[in-house]
Amino acid sequence: MSDAKPATLPERGDPTWVAPALTPDEQTRRVGKTQVFFGPPLARLTEGGRNTLEISGRLNRTAERYLELLREHGLALSEPERACIVHLCDIGFMSPQEIRELPMEVELTRFECEGLDKRVLAGKLDQASFADLVALVESLGF
Repeated sequence: MSDAKPATLPERGDPTWVAPALTPDEQTRRVGKTQVFFGPPLARLTEGGRNTLEISGRLNRTAERYLELLREHGLALSEPERACIVHLCDIGFMSPQEIRELPMEVELTRFECEGLDKRVLAGKLDQASFADLVALVESLGF
């Protein structure tokens, strides 16, 4: 027998409490309120929202649709191609315009690695939809 106390589970009302009926995927949701800075994009998205519930609903619907777009889009790239994109994105935040310019950036970069054909990569990126490019950048963590 051990003298260790059993771990106490959070109770209802605790922000970390998750209803036991939820699946493991559903348990990843946050319970409680989170302060969010509303920069210009969120301000435009929620313009006209009259109350917190309405604004929260709009944000959650948009996030759900965005996650679905990420799931449905993207590009199959080789490791050298991915390394090139990581090199280009390594500045950090990628604005929509910078994402649109990825094909041109591939052609202009001095980055080289074995197995990388920049013309082929630039062609793939040029043919991709904006949603594909965003999903690619997001999958790389940028």
